[in-house]
Amino acid sequence: MVKLLDLQAITMMHGDEIKAAVNRVIESGWFLQGKENQQFESDYAHYIGTSHCIAVANGLDALRLILRGYKEMGIMQNGDEIIVPANTYIATILAITDNHLIPVLVEPTFDNLEIDIDQIEKHITPKTKGVMIVHLYGRIAYNDRLREICQRHHLKLMEDCAQSHGCGFMVQGSGFTRTGALGDAAAHSFYPGKNLGALGDAGAVTTNDEELASVIRALANYGSQKKYEFKYVGMNSRMAETDAAVLDVKLKYLDEDNRKRQQLAAYYYANIKNPLITLPKRIDDENNVYHQFPIFCEKRDVLQQYLGENGVQTLIHYPIPPHKQECYKAWNHRSYPVTERIHAQELSIPMNQVITVQEAETIVRMLNTFS
Repeated sequence: MVKLLDLQAITMMHGDEIKAAVNRVIESGWFLQGKENQQFESDYAHYIGTSHCIAVANGLDALRLILRGYKEMGIMQNGDEIIVPANTYIATILAITDNHLIPVLVEPTFDNLEIDIDQIEKHITPKTKGVMIVHLYGRIAYNDRLREICQRHHLKLMEDCAQSHGCGFMVQGSGFTRTGALGDAAAHSFYPGKNLGALGDAGAVTTNDEELASVIRALANYGSQKKYEFKYVGMNSRMAETDAAVLDVKLKYLDEDNRKRQQLAAYYYANIKNPLITLPKRIDDENNVYHQFPIFCEKRDVLQQYLGENGVQTLIHYPIPPHKQECYKAWNHRSYPVTERIHAQELSIPMNQVITVQEAETIVRMLNTFS
């Protein structure tokens, strides 16, 4: 069986260093808000290219805290609108509605699978306060026109970087800039299956906004900036010292791991030749770290069963779009044709840094013999 994701093999690539890092934490006797968090925050901020990194418990908390931070700063208030892609994982939208803000769903393009930036301006109203882009599948969701739109309309540009660790863009006038530093604030998830994954749930916010960073750090610590004094009605969102230590080990190898994913993607693009299967438009490697490799097929469910029967694991990202979910019943009548097409046809095939040449050949052979 070719696994979709072999976390054991990925972890053991640097097993000795990871074990040493975990043992160091155990022996220290300090398990929360200690030196390991401080070191990872510093190293990750440097890697991303921001002044601040705040480690939190998970990616959803990171998204929530950015919006909550802007509300505490008076930049947003209940009922304000946030533009967001219609084809995203539910967490992006949960963070918006959790903060009593209104998600304004905008269709992606089928070629790029990311929010259609050309459609954003027509959705801006006097109540629009921000745009939250999602670098879905590890593909860039940013261009310079988006930054210009946000600046002209005085909108906060927020990034959901849950799937884009190491991805970047050649920003006009600034050069190569990583996701997480393209907007005003960014949320990161270190769920174990990510390109940069912890042992459990973990997340972070990156930003160059000193005030926002200070507010978020307090909000994540029960609303406290000084022990037993609470400025905000906060929450408890912390990264474990063990996860911070493990992430700091894996961060050193992230670019190398992403290059291996890019090499596998190049093999897929060169060798998958089946008229029943559509591949996403290929973009430059600096713009894609291939968190997933989505393919599209009108007979998607039949294809998934065929691959499973022939030893290739796959997963659908995602079978039901947010506007069709039961938790958002009021949206169920809406129609987003491009989003619905993506969700009806998408299938993720194995994509990670431990896939062998033989496994890649098996995957391609099975895809090409599907009929």
